[in-house]
Amino acid sequence: MRERIAECINILGEFCGKRDLPVLTREELKNRYGVAQADIMVLFGGSIMCGGDVLAEAIRNKIARKYIIVGGEGHTTETLRIKMHSQFPCIETAGLSEACIFDAYLRYRYGLAADFLECESTNCGNNITYLLELLKRNGLDFKTIILAQDASMQRRMEAGLRKYVSKDVTVINFAVYSAKVVTDGPRLVFENEIWGMWDMDRYITLLMGEIPRLSDSKDGYGPNGKNFIAHVDIPEEVVKAFSELQQEYPDKVREANPLFESKIQGQDNPPPSA
Repeated sequence: MRERIAECINILGEFCGKRDLPVLTREELKNRYGVAQADIMVLFGGSIMCGGDVLAEAIRNKIARKYIIVGGEGHTTETLRIKMHSQFPCIETAGLSEACIFDAYLRYRYGLAADFLECESTNCGNNITYLLELLKRNGLDFKTIILAQDASMQRRMEAGLRKYVSKDVTVINFAVYSAKVVTDGPRLVFENEIWGMWDMDRYITLLMGEIPRLSDSKDGYGPNGKNFIAHVDIPEEVVKAFSELQQEYPDKVREANPLFESKIQGQDNPPPSA
């Protein structure tokens, strides 16, 4: 029974944590997309701490022409503040936005910096709309863009961007980690250690909260529902795994937190999609 629960979690994790490349290198970009360098790479602050390492490696390897960190204060921010300050006491994170925390980490550990920070967004919806405003404001045109987000939210981040950009924009997904859950006797554990990883309970909650949001139904975030994101096809295998997990964990479908609603309501600035 626990083995099946682990399998269901991994089905959701693989679906949500989309990676379009096996590794983020210029060679892989060239092989898959015919470009050695993307126009833009974005790290979203909802990521666990290892997202900073993914961005640092990308900058070192000249994966993109411009690098942006997006993230104000949302439902994952306080966890990031606590964990980053615990690991690096000299980085004072109290009151900092997600983007500023990752920027401080990049500077302290690697001596690197992103080109732009977006520090006002509060949820996945305005992560995207504020990002697009920043790009427009700074005259940054793009045909290829790499999105790096926490694996639990990666697919929804892509769907949020696809709602607004033209079909000729190449969106490249690279979730900042890939987790596999296994059993250890009666316990569920991660097969490999991932720096800054959520505890198991939080990881399951995050994954289970995504499937209703990704659904293109009256209650979902797709065009036939709240219209926050582009349509997402959810495979039957994922629907079945979610249903089984719902029976095991009926209280773990995370609802959007109204504290992190968009500050400005409007058609081009979606309300809460945290």
